[in-house]
Amino acid sequence: MVLLSPSVSAMRRLLCICEKYAWTHGLRYNVKKSEVMVFKAGSKSYTNVPPLYLCGATLNRVASFKYLGHWVSEDLCDNIDIERERRALSVRCNMLARRFARCTEQVKVTLFKAFCQSFYTCSLWTKYTQRAYSALRVQYNNAFRILFRLPRHCSASAMFAAKSVDGFHAILRKRCASTMRRLRAGSNRLLSVFAGRWDSPMWRHWMRLHTEGGRVQGLA
Repeated sequence: MVLLSPSVSAMRRLLCICEKYAWTHGLRYNVKKSEVMVFKAGSKSYTNVPPLYLCGATLNRVASFKYLGHWVSEDLCDNIDIERERRALSVRCNMLARRFARCTEQVKVTLFKAFCQSFYTCSLWTKYTQRAYSALRVQYNNAFRILFRLPRHCSASAMFAAKSVDGFHAILRKRCASTMRRLRAGSNRLLSVFAGRWDSPMWRHWMRLHTEGGRVQGLA
C-alpha cells in the first residue's frame, strides 16, 4: 500500500486512519518494512522533515524504494530502475546462452522474445541519463549477439532485421503505445485526468520516442 500527501500533516492524518482501520479489523502493520520518502521539488532538498509515526514507531526515511518491482527515487529519476532492468536482462541472457546453445535459430528467436523483450515498466521511464539509457541498449544488443554467437561489432539493425526481431527502440515505442492505449480506454478517473494532460512530462517523452525514432538525446 502507498500513501501520497502534499504535506507532513496530511500524511499524519492518513497514517492515523490506517492505525484505526488496523485496530478495528485486528490487523497489524509491519513497521520495519514501512518507509517514508519525500519527493524533491526541482533542485530543492528537504533535510529537516518532521518525523512520521506508525503504531508508535518512527518510519525510516529513504531516498528510493521498490514498489511492485519498480524503483522509485526521491528525485523522480529512473536511472535506478533502468539499471535494475539491465542487470535482470544480463542474467536472463546468460541463462539462455548456457542452456539453449544447441537449439535451432527459430527456437532461440522465440526464447529471446519471451525472456529478453519484457522491459518491465519501461513505459514509465521519462527522466534518466543518456549513460543509463545507452547501457541498457548495449546490453540488449549484446544479449542477442551472445545468444546467436554473432561478431561483437556486427550491425545491430542488420542482425535484428535478419531474424525479424524488434530492436531496442522499437520495443520502447510499442510499450509506450500500449500504455497510451490502456490509459485512454480505462475507466479510472485519476488515470483519465493524466491521459488528458498533453503537457505532462510522460506524454512529452512518449511523443518524443515516436517523432524522433526512439533515440532520445539530451535527457537529465
